[in-house]
Amino acid sequence: MEAFVSFGLCTLLIAFISWYKTKSTNLRTVKGLLLAGKNNGYLIVASSLILTNLSANQFIGENESVYLNNLSVMAWGITSVVAMLLVSEYFLPIYFKGGMITTPDFLAKRYDEDTKRLVSIIFLLSYTVNLLPPVLYGGAVALTGMFHLPSLWGISYWQSIWLLVWLLGLIGSAYTILGGLRAITISDTLLGIGLLLLAIVLPFYGLRYLGKGDLALGLTLLLSKHTSHLNAIGTAQDAVPFSTIFTGMLLVNLYYWGIEQYIVQQTFAARNLKEAQKGMALAALSKLFMPLLINLPGLIAVHLYAGVENTASIFPQVAADTLPNTLLGITTALVFGAAITTYNAGLHGSSTLFVMNLYLPYLEKKHKTPTETQLVRTAKRFELLLSMIAMIAAPFILFVDSGFYTYLQRVAGLFSMPIFTIIVVGFINQKVPPIAAKIGLLFFMVAYFICEYILVLTIHYLHILAILFLLTVFIMIAISFCYPSKNTKAISINLSHSLVVPWKNRHIVNVVLLILMVLIYIIFSPFVLAS
Repeated sequence: MEAFVSFGLCTLLIAFISWYKTKSTNLRTVKGLLLAGKNNGYLIVASSLILTNLSANQFIGENESVYLNNLSVMAWGITSVVAMLLVSEYFLPIYFKGGMITTPDFLAKRYDEDTKRLVSIIFLLSYTVNLLPPVLYGGAVALTGMFHLPSLWGISYWQSIWLLVWLLGLIGSAYTILGGLRAITISDTLLGIGLLLLAIVLPFYGLRYLGKGDLALGLTLLLSKHTSHLNAIGTAQDAVPFSTIFTGMLLVNLYYWGIEQYIVQQTFAARNLKEAQKGMALAALSKLFMPLLINLPGLIAVHLYAGVENTASIFPQVAADTLPNTLLGITTALVFGAAITTYNAGLHGSSTLFVMNLYLPYLEKKHKTPTETQLVRTAKRFELLLSMIAMIAAPFILFVDSGFYTYLQRVAGLFSMPIFTIIVVGFINQKVPPIAAKIGLLFFMVAYFICEYILVLTIHYLHILAILFLLTVFIMIAISFCYPSKNTKAISINLSHSLVVPWKNRHIVNVVLLILMVLIYIIFSPFVLAS
């Protein structure tokens, strides 16, 4: 009972503060609803980036991977620091100078409106298939395991997943539609503080439980037994081989932090480039310490449980067994909030893409001038439609036979890397014509689908993504020699403009972050802890 009470109070407190801080924002305008008034400082930007990135999917999927393999899965978070720093240095100045609201806006300026529309549709397909349903499913799995809801309610596991998916979906929809991006960013900040405390509390109780009441003994056991699970240097047999961090993983992380609409939209809401870059650096620092929060339960589970059948339940099982009831309720509220936050950001990014890149251009083509009220109403209706689709589809992820996290990353590559490729080529080569972008998109998507789902290849999917990236770049540049673009005007960046003045200390901070990243890999390797 204590767990339910603390869960309810924590959830309601965060919702109330978010509402109170949001009521002064005009949500009846597109800028107020979709961009939080473009007035966020670096602390809110950093919190929004981390909490939008952090969802129950990671708690569920990464701990499952740690239990089955080792700490190699932490590469997704640790090495994302490199991508975040590159995005901060090269991507964000272009976005801010161009006054862009969505990342496909760059494609319209660089290629043409048709390319922008095509990429917007691919974005929306990606969110509908591989973002919103998995977020709901991951949250439902976490809540089911932490509260042991099937036995409590006297229903099956399948029925419990259905009920919780719809609960999360309805609450997330209401939160997004009524509060807009400002409410999301405020709740992100509050949840960020809570998760920081959880990063200290969960290891403490987990290790003490492992040591049967003795914290030091629990830590000793963790570091002295099953040490192969402490290894972050993945082999070819692991879910994340070490070699992939230099190929496809780097590209995927660059796409995620620099192009993914629901992530980049958090930086677009910053008041200027300086605040956006500071926020990105602070978020990168938190990514370095995120394994303490995300992956430790999986390591503890290796010592506590043998032969777990439903490995997706590892994280909720550890939390339920080790935390006191009150803290379990708070932890569940934080995981619930993390799932809602990512879901909200996905809905919000989707409605922004639809309204600004598809619906508004359609009306303008019909020589119609919509009011702000019409655009906002359309955005909310579209969010509701997507939410309904996601709530219907999410429970069926239960029947996926591969690891949950690996499944997510493999499917994401079908949508993300083709978009990333044409944007990168657009950055570096001004002669590539719009037709090359369209051919590049089609080639990459078809080739990746064949390689992953039709052919039986032994090469890792991240290496396949890197190979297809290089092939697509070659094809696009080859086309540019035959049909060079007539629009070769580059997007200039005036660094003296007040909104585009970069953060002066960013280079020093970047070097420190990269050194810390290398040290973490050395610590979690056979040279130190995994010996």
